[in-house]
Amino acid sequence: MVKTVQVQKVGGPEVMAFVDSELADPGPGIVRVGNRAIGLNYIDTYHRSGLYPLPLPTSIGLEGAGVVEAIGEGVDLSVGDRVAYCAAGFGAYSEAILLPAERLVPLPEGIDFDTAAAVLLKGATVEYLLQRLYALQPGQRTLFPAAAGGVGLLFGQWASALGAEVIGTVSSEAKRELALANGYSHCFLHEEADIVGKVREITGGSMLAVVYDGVGAATFTDSLDCLAPRGLMVSFGNASGSPPAFDLQQLSARGSLFITRPSLMSYVATQAEMRDSAAAVFERVLDGRLKVTIAQRYPLAEVQRAHAELEARRTVGSSLLIP
Repeated sequence: MVKTVQVQKVGGPEVMAFVDSELADPGPGIVRVGNRAIGLNYIDTYHRSGLYPLPLPTSIGLEGAGVVEAIGEGVDLSVGDRVAYCAAGFGAYSEAILLPAERLVPLPEGIDFDTAAAVLLKGATVEYLLQRLYALQPGQRTLFPAAAGGVGLLFGQWASALGAEVIGTVSSEAKRELALANGYSHCFLHEEADIVGKVREITGGSMLAVVYDGVGAATFTDSLDCLAPRGLMVSFGNASGSPPAFDLQQLSARGSLFITRPSLMSYVATQAEMRDSAAAVFERVLDGRLKVTIAQRYPLAEVQRAHAELEARRTVGSSLLIP
């Protein structure tokens, strides 16, 4: 038996139950991983609330790090190996989990479990956003709302290391200071500042070639209005709710804009893509180009509190659930 978090019906944090669950022996190509740290990500709240529907009842959670406890036939890992995962299936909110071996990432020396579970999903997100979806160039400016979140802090560091000038928005003065310490050249309180006006001032009216928006409804229109003609809107999340229904004619009216709604899973769909993305993230952590801020750790049994604080914007950086 293992302790696991189960969702019987969609809703708020209260629908998550901490229960005992049977875990079968791993079959061919499958590995049992004993979790040592579990990543808390905003997408987990979408699965819990039903915004991204899953068959019920379900377990949730996409990211974790731990030790291989048992293996099935045909697996190229060994019992005792240290591994991490972020795109291997659902159910990370558990003391142990069965996962396809080909979706696991071996941990290099120097990357501990907490760091791996805090950085892999968020770092792989930043990697594909900056290196494969749109290759941000030195000297370019971009906007990233929610700059002090787990993805936002990594994005600021990575983009500034590329030589880009990054503009962020946050919800408090403390978060603004944190963003500025993590690569952002400018950062504004989104509820007080005229973000479009600030971007126009910073760019001398030329606006931006690309905006990366993971907030959704609350920032969508402003993000579009910060784009230059033929600019790209990367709408990769819905932290404030889904963006409003949109008339495509508005892209023409705003200057022949482009828009994309990507997901990490499409960019790490193969074993090679997943491992290459993880290697790029871990390399930057090990050489100091990426510093991982783990600001919250919650016992797995307190998962309801963790989700409530995440959705209330009371967290900064990365958060972990500890089995």
